[in-house]
Amino acid sequence: MGRKQGRLKALLLFVVGVFCVTRSFVVYGQESLGSYEDLYYDYLSLIGKETRPYLNYKTLSDNAWKSPKAWRVYGPDLFLSYNSAKPYGYNDGALWQGRGVNVSLTGGARFQSSLFEATLKPQLVYSQNEAFRLLPSFYPSSYGYIWGYGFGVGADAPQRFGNDPVFNFNWGDSELRYTDNSFTLGVGYQSPWIGPGRINAIMHSNNAPPYPKIDIGFRKTPLIIWGTYVGEIEARLWGGYLSESKFFDTDDSNNHNLISALSVAFAPAFAPGLTFFVNRSYLAPWKLDSGKSFLNLFIVNPSGGGAQDEWDQRGSLGFDYLLSSVGFEVYGELGINDYGPSLDGYVRYPFHSMVYTVGLRKAFASSFWGSTGGEILLECTNLEISQDFQFQWPATFYMHHQIAQGYTNEGQWLGAGIGTGGNSQYLGARVFFPWGYGELFIQRVNPDNDFLYRLTIGTLNDDTVSKRIKDFRADLTFGGRLVRFYSESLLLRLGLLFTIINNPYYDSISWNKTQKEYNFRFECGIVYKI
Repeated sequence: MGRKQGRLKALLLFVVGVFCVTRSFVVYGQESLGSYEDLYYDYLSLIGKETRPYLNYKTLSDNAWKSPKAWRVYGPDLFLSYNSAKPYGYNDGALWQGRGVNVSLTGGARFQSSLFEATLKPQLVYSQNEAFRLLPSFYPSSYGYIWGYGFGVGADAPQRFGNDPVFNFNWGDSELRYTDNSFTLGVGYQSPWIGPGRINAIMHSNNAPPYPKIDIGFRKTPLIIWGTYVGEIEARLWGGYLSESKFFDTDDSNNHNLISALSVAFAPAFAPGLTFFVNRSYLAPWKLDSGKSFLNLFIVNPSGGGAQDEWDQRGSLGFDYLLSSVGFEVYGELGINDYGPSLDGYVRYPFHSMVYTVGLRKAFASSFWGSTGGEILLECTNLEISQDFQFQWPATFYMHHQIAQGYTNEGQWLGAGIGTGGNSQYLGARVFFPWGYGELFIQRVNPDNDFLYRLTIGTLNDDTVSKRIKDFRADLTFGGRLVRFYSESLLLRLGLLFTIINNPYYDSISWNKTQKEYNFRFECGIVYKI
């Protein structure tokens, strides 16, 4: 009875947040990640008509393109999708988009004074979660992920979330925040998007359900040394409480982990539009001693090797170069998830555990149906095992032996939505109109090649192993979306996607002759702005 009462209270708070009414609401200020306004303002920054309010660390509260008003209402925002054959969908917070119908309802309000800010923006999600063929699970749950390092050690990334429909409540982007000039301190649930990637964020994204966290640092602010302006700097330190899904193991003692992370970015004055950044994170068991990981975020000893391998860590560095005068942007990010054996080890083979994302954007003028312009985005991501592991042991970017659940929260990846061990190539075009926008894209994904590579480590190249080259799974998706304003308050969005899944079970020999599956996906959404 207590659990039911808790759900009713949460639902009541959600409804209050969605339909709260005040005297004056103006659409200014902080924009939801991936929303129409967010995409449009980012396009305006590409052509030099707006300035990004962040350098590298982006959440709802940091995504303030205009001067915030005292009050702001979000939504209500209703999103629905339908997948005909397989789960598909990422960068969607608490929503897991399985086979069948999926629904997300978000909304709420924000109040801001000179120093304090309160946001209530929860998310209510539903997934029909229809059955589909699963690969054998590596874990006690038959719905678990397909591989790991040893029994119960790998990744809490279920193929399917049980037999029943999924209904969940999450606090979404709700938080309390104190800000004084550039200094900021927040407590809440807002998921940070780290790095320049638009499709796949290596270090952290809004792909997984938001988790309770606290952050402290400085927003984008001028850096002045000895009276000389040298550029802009941004720094954020945060820690959060991660949870395991119900489809991983039966050990209740390891259900929660600590994430500690640091993000620092610098935009030098001598090169307008150029930004450098470094990111680092640790996963540690949820216990008092793990608090030391926050101190270790500031210590770098490349010759320390495995002696420093106390927690599961990841790091990345990269750049973003925006040339708004010609409407062009190029970016890159390199990530690692393990120490090399020594500094000499990096000299001999600097690619140890290395992954990357590279991308470019180009604005273009357009008179198509009265459009105001558009952009082309090309992004490539590689999260596969580095070749030196062929001489050691199986490994992959979002798993490590210290943390059984891998780089996940509540069964979804914290970083790139494509998950561990794979790669992605994305090409898309978006055109903006006075009444909305339209986009077309194509994306190719290998979901987890490391699942195959692990089988070749420590083996001879016999006939069985050599045939594995035919076992790669590859998903090819064609899609289009349309967003249409019908009034100042009503927005409608539609999407149609088609995915060809080549060799869906990593087994070209025993699978049927077609070796393909097809997923049709329909998306629609309605946003009403009070």
